[in-house]
Amino acid sequence: MKNLKGALLVTGLFLTFQVGFAQRIDLRSGDVAVLEGQKVVNVQYDYSDFGVGKFATEKEYLDKKSAEYNAKEAGKGDEWRKAWVADRKNRYEPKFEELFNKGLEGKGLKADQGNPDAKYTFVVKTVFLEPGFNVGVMRKNAYLNYKVDLVETTSKSPVAEMVLNNVPGGQFMGMDYDAGTRIAESYAKAGKTLAAFLDKKLK
Repeated sequence: MKNLKGALLVTGLFLTFQVGFAQRIDLRSGDVAVLEGQKVVNVQYDYSDFGVGKFATEKEYLDKKSAEYNAKEAGKGDEWRKAWVADRKNRYEPKFEELFNKGLEGKGLKADQGNPDAKYTFVVKTVFLEPGFNVGVMRKNAYLNYKVDLVETTSKSPVAEMVLNNVPGGQFMGMDYDAGTRIAESYAKAGKTLAAFLDKKLK
């Protein structure tokens, strides 16, 4: 019993450390100062090409997982695949924008997906996704790599290029048995980190 309590305490401390660990943005090129004075920035998401875990492409991962689920129960894999894609609009993107907007309330800058009137657009590209797992006695956070480009909305001319690597996704005390929950938390962390970066850069 003491060993179990000790293990739970260590797990809790480990998760607390991960949640509190400061994520870093690597500004590869350009300058985000153009956003000073802007009230809104458009956001687009790019899922066109990324690896998942040990799989080089998302398609390979989805094909294998959906086939495994369908083998256990007819149609289950097809439903799982639909839910995997639907989570982008339903969970990941809202989480990213919620934390981004919360972090920049003081600057008066807000992300508004699909806003053609915004002068600038963030293109958030998923580069790599590790979904992690949670089987009760053992768990692993999701981890994602992102590339974030700031471009002019109309001309698509590049303004700045940023990279966020190994952005963790998981819930406190491990209440994240669903992969979508873990992944959504990574998008939330990415949005929060980008907002904190801009908050320091913008006057």
